[in-house]
Formats: sequence, C-alpha cells, structure tokens
Amino acid sequence: MGIRAVVWDVDDTIFDYTTADRAGMREHLRAEGLLDGYDTVEQALDRWRQVTDAQWARFAAGQATFEGQRRDRVRVFLGAELTDAEADRWFRRYIGHYEAAWALFPDVLPVLDALAASHRHAVLSNSSLTVQDRKLRVLGVHDRFEAILCAAELGVSKPEAGAFHAACAALGLAPHQVAYVGDHPEIDGRGAADAGLLSVWIDRDGAYTSDDDPGRPHRIASLAELPALLGADTRFGAPSTFG
Repeated sequence: MGIRAVVWDVDDTIFDYTTADRAGMREHLRAEGLLDGYDTVEQALDRWRQVTDAQWARFAAGQATFEGQRRDRVRVFLGAELTDAEADRWFRRYIGHYEAAWALFPDVLPVLDALAASHRHAVLSNSSLTVQDRKLRVLGVHDRFEAILCAAELGVSKPEAGAFHAACAALGLAPHQVAYVGDHPEIDGRGAADAGLLSVWIDRDGAYTSDDDPGRPHRIASLAELPALLGADTRFGAPSTFG
C-alpha cells in the first residue's frame, strides 16, 4: 500500500517563518529604540536568531516550557533580569510586528490543491497548538488539515519517534503509509526517516549539505516536486533539482 497521507511541519516549510521573524523583529527593535547597541540591523537580527535557536533547543529537550523559552529569549537577548510579566509584554509587542509579516510560501497552495483528492493531510510541529492553530487559521489553510499536533501538548518533540508516531496514530495509519515534509535535515528529515515514515526534506535555499547515506531523506528544493515523489495522480510537480 502506498503513501496515503502527508504530515507537514509548519515553520519554514509551509509558513515563511524566517522572513516574518526577521521583518517583525526589525520593526520591533526600531520601535523599542534598541538598534543603537548594534553595528548593523543584520547583527541584531542574527543575535535574535541565535538566542531563539538556543532557547528553542532547551524547549525541545524538555528543559523549559513553551512559555518559559519565550521569556528566556527576551531575557537573554536583552541581557536583563525581567519578571515573567515584563518579558511577556516585550514579547507581545514583538508578536504584533511579526504577525504583520505572516505569509505562506508561494508553492504551498498549489501543492495542497494538487494533493487534496489523493492524500490526507495533518500537521506536526515543535511548537504549541495555541500558536499553530491560530497561525494556520490566519493563513487560510487550517481546514486543509484533519489533525494538528504540537510538541507542547504532546509532551514529546521531533526528532523523537514518538512525535511522528503520534501523528500517524491521529490519522489511523501506519508510519510506512505516511510522508513527512519538513525543512530541518535532522529534526524533520532524519527524525521522520528513523521513525519509519517517508521522509521529505525541503531545502529551499540549499543551505545544508548532505551525504550519500541511502537512508537519508528525499531532498527537494520546492514543494512543486512533491506530487511526483509521492506518485500522485496529478500533472502538478517537477523533477528534483538535486538529482
């Protein structure tokens, strides 16, 4: 039996998180008057991303709550001892700028349309349901997914097999009947492959290198390549640019 469902990562897979985050933080730092402490705007944005990645890793490892990692991102970035309420207020002001820049990648709606009749769809994210449920509604694609699972509620994060298996269980399918599409080569790509799913790693910018391991995820540069990879009965799709 072939692939019957596609489970999707959200941030930097279907939602252009990096662009929205950088645009939102740029406007937030200007509004807060915090750019004077940096040589360039890019230096400030890179620092924010470094802090975000470090605190997100703590959350994924179970060392911090979802709310706690947000507060610690603010404290570390500002180098200030803030109360929870102070950190929350600062982060909410950033969120206002960040949400103004939300957008899907342009290849998302065409591929969801192309696969709508042939495959079921769900979401598995290392975020919280509150955040991703609202995001998918604002972006107009919430109803495309029959299940939305997030690490904060599951109690297990990618790349742990349990996270991927929970998504399969929500669909009532075995791992070998499910494809997972995500942007991170290890957290998404290797994690899904090790859990027994058909793993599809979208590397839009060619930012990562890969080895010749035959067990590595299928690597694509655009979601336009996905229907052909899944063998979907559609004219949509393109051959892989990675060979």
